[in-house]
Amino acid sequence: MNNSLKQYIDLHDENLEAINAHSAPQLIGLRDEARQVLENAVLPRKGSDDYEATDLNAALAPDYGVNINHVDLSRESTTKFRCEVPNLSTCLYYVFNDTFRRSATAGQSGDPASVESFQATKHPEVLAKHYGTVARLENTCTALNTMLAQDGVLIYVPKGVATTKPIQLINVFDANARLMAVRRVLIVLEDDAKAKVLVCDHTKGDQQYLSLETVEIVVGRNAQLDYYHMEESDEHTTRLSQLWVRQEEGSNVLIDGITLTNGYTRNDYHIDVDGQHCDTHLLGMAIATGEQHVDNHTLINHNAPRCQSNEMFKYVLNDNSVGAFAGKILVKPDCPKIDAYQGNRNIVAAPTARMYTKPQLEIYTDDVKCSHGATVGQLDQEALFYMQTRGISLPVAQKLLMQAFMSDVIDGVRLDTLRDRLRHLVEMRLSGDSMICESCELKR
Repeated sequence: MNNSLKQYIDLHDENLEAINAHSAPQLIGLRDEARQVLENAVLPRKGSDDYEATDLNAALAPDYGVNINHVDLSRESTTKFRCEVPNLSTCLYYVFNDTFRRSATAGQSGDPASVESFQATKHPEVLAKHYGTVARLENTCTALNTMLAQDGVLIYVPKGVATTKPIQLINVFDANARLMAVRRVLIVLEDDAKAKVLVCDHTKGDQQYLSLETVEIVVGRNAQLDYYHMEESDEHTTRLSQLWVRQEEGSNVLIDGITLTNGYTRNDYHIDVDGQHCDTHLLGMAIATGEQHVDNHTLINHNAPRCQSNEMFKYVLNDNSVGAFAGKILVKPDCPKIDAYQGNRNIVAAPTARMYTKPQLEIYTDDVKCSHGATVGQLDQEALFYMQTRGISLPVAQKLLMQAFMSDVIDGVRLDTLRDRLRHLVEMRLSGDSMICESCELKR
């Protein structure tokens, strides 16, 4: 066992009574099993025999504070914080550190979906039925989250219901000391339900933060879910995120992970396609500068025949930043008629930036159409020269080519207003401009 894990096991053992006393009851049942898994776990290190670009042991090594008594540590109210997409009306909720809050636009009469904290949910039977059934404890970060989680956010869309507005969840770090937030989210769409969920990460101040997040998503028969995540944190923030999805027959899922600003990020995506005739779209993009680190690991398990999946991740790296991508598409035996594609395209704009990529296909049946590919390169010098001969300065030409490079991932967004906003944010990011909204007091 790594020392970084031992400190959290010791914390759990010494404070178990307090942890359980401040927990939703449905979370207590898996805590002991998660602890047993961690007792024998070894975190992979950077450069190990298995492909690994993120040193998880080092990421968890600092002595972060953990909110054992689940006290509301936030110093910021929802009236001072803004995270709005122009012309997009959402049902807005917040998680300040690890504490769930509603906004004035949330929970209004007539909202078809239920968005609640685990402790206050009106649907404890949904939480009891699905919590811990998609995420697997053999994943060390998920086991650590399960051992320490005390509350979470339940997004529940009943059978046949289509949400009228996107659900927006804003994660905000705001504390006066080093802090780890153990965040848990469960999204359940029953049969024939439809929902769009937008999650945004932000940080306030200059403290060191660790976001340890596990998201479980259950998508019922013929249900449709769009899930967008945008990270706009800072160089002091470490994010270790596990996203687990289970798709049932005929479902359609779009997962889109966007890293615009960050410190040290590792995202893991695990998708089990368990029913026939499913569509799966997994998209991601990252822009990294300075010393930023962005690592995405993906696994799509095709466990049923007659499905299709499309996966594309793109990176633009500059300065001393590091990017990594490790993706696998697994087609199980007796699962014919699978149409799957995986792509990873990267621009390394500085000689000191580094990109590691490992796309994989693992196929155990016939009659499939599966392909994958990865490229790592620089901006097209001929295109840059041509644009300069037409009077466009080199920095502007570079920005235009980078924007064009990201266009197909941006075009995959199925919300028009969010797609337009993302284009604007990418343009500002590539220009080096501030992306803080004028109405937001987050950085003031």
